[in-house]
Amino acid sequence: MANDDDSFVYDEASGEWISAADAAAAPAGDGAVEVRDSVGNLLADGDQVTLIKDLTVKGAGQTLKRGTLIKSIRLTGDAQEIDCRYEGIKGLVLRAEFVRKR
Repeated sequence: MANDDDSFVYDEASGEWISAADAAAAPAGDGAVEVRDSVGNLLADGDQVTLIKDLTVKGAGQTLKRGTLIKSIRLTGDAQEIDCRYEGIKGLVLRAEFVRKR
């Protein structure tokens, strides 16, 4: 019977076969992207943010004013973009550099 030390798994991130022991030792959040707001606070799914600048929303015909509260953001996997909802605007994506965590 084969020992666990003899088994290998394919690592999609590196494109190489690595031992099962090395794969188990690797951190689970290795591919996670850190998203930080304008002052450096770490953002997470469900956070509330406030706009630090007036932003014109293309396609919606309206401007979001500085100080507007955006509730329940979602991270997109990009280090500078967050997905959020705001009344009357569908599919709103904001740059993290224009928000501050509340």
